[in-house]
Amino acid sequence: MSKAPSLYIGLMSGTSADSIDAALVDFSGNALKLLGTFALPYDERMRKRIFELTKPSDNEIDRMGAVDRSLGKLFAKAANFLLQQTGHSASDIHAIGSHGQTIRHRPQSTSSIKEPFSLQIGDPNTIAQLTGITTVADFRRRDMAAGGQGAPLTPSFHKELFSSTEEARCILNIGGMANVTYLPQDGSVIGFDTGPGNVLMDAWIHSFGTHAYDMDGQWAASGQVNQELLQKLLSHSYFRLPAPKSTGREEFHLGWVNTAVEQTMTPLAPQDVQATLAELTAVSISDSLKQSCAQGCRVFVCGGGVHNKHLLKRITELLPCYSVESTEVLKLHPDWVEAVAFAWMAMRTLQRKPSNLPSVTGAAEPLILGGVYFA
Repeated sequence: MSKAPSLYIGLMSGTSADSIDAALVDFSGNALKLLGTFALPYDERMRKRIFELTKPSDNEIDRMGAVDRSLGKLFAKAANFLLQQTGHSASDIHAIGSHGQTIRHRPQSTSSIKEPFSLQIGDPNTIAQLTGITTVADFRRRDMAAGGQGAPLTPSFHKELFSSTEEARCILNIGGMANVTYLPQDGSVIGFDTGPGNVLMDAWIHSFGTHAYDMDGQWAASGQVNQELLQKLLSHSYFRLPAPKSTGREEFHLGWVNTAVEQTMTPLAPQDVQATLAELTAVSISDSLKQSCAQGCRVFVCGGGVHNKHLLKRITELLPCYSVESTEVLKLHPDWVEAVAFAWMAMRTLQRKPSNLPSVTGAAEPLILGGVYFA
């Protein structure tokens, strides 16, 4: 069977590093069709290897090279499982768009880091070889080469899929980090990372046992917010930066939380810290929305955070003048928005069309993103 130019696979693994999300998408016609999805969870050993690469340590290059290849094999495995599940073969698919796994995101130059950079691993050569499908990857660095942050990239897809001339909309993605895309009726776009999404809550609960995340936010809901700790956390300079801006584990990590907890005068129960971390995410998101999105606009939530009932309740309470809903209302399940976005970006790359938004990333111009690794 000849390759259908409308069928693409998107592969995504976010800051939380919990799984590889794979989505098969048909872009023919006026509306995309999500034909199938598959999530391949990381085992605990792989998560540990990934997290070890998010901070400086010994023998990094050897370890990065090995994890890069291992992840390439896992990304290919996710794509092949998806093909099996949907009854398609590699020859049906025009291309894979693979985000990879971010291990460092340094969008700002500092005294110690003179050149901003972003690094995603999950070898696309291996993906192309093991799937037999042309693979597009390494989307962020071209934007950074033009002076951009390299993130967030999904607002261009949000604009394509979710914008409306009848109402202002806001797309709130709560992954490891959280980002917001404001889509007013006039077709303009504002987008940036608001700060931590699930990353700190996940790290804190995981440090106390085997749980990778706080199911429904139940542990956070059982605790009390500590205002002293909350204000310490909210004093982070990132929250005062103007857009364009993006962030990652380099700024928001467990060590930063532990330091703030140690500096707090009152002894804190673990569940109270979890409640405070949930409040940090809710407050930083709601403050960002109030500053960037017009009152009354509809907020559509996607990403893993949509399943945290406690977090969504707090965000809704902090945004009384906004309606807060899932992207499912817009006919795209919140778990698959980002994977679909990278399938779309692969299509844009092969069509030689740009998929960044300079108004969001700060890049000098719209650019065709990603490298192409032919099957």
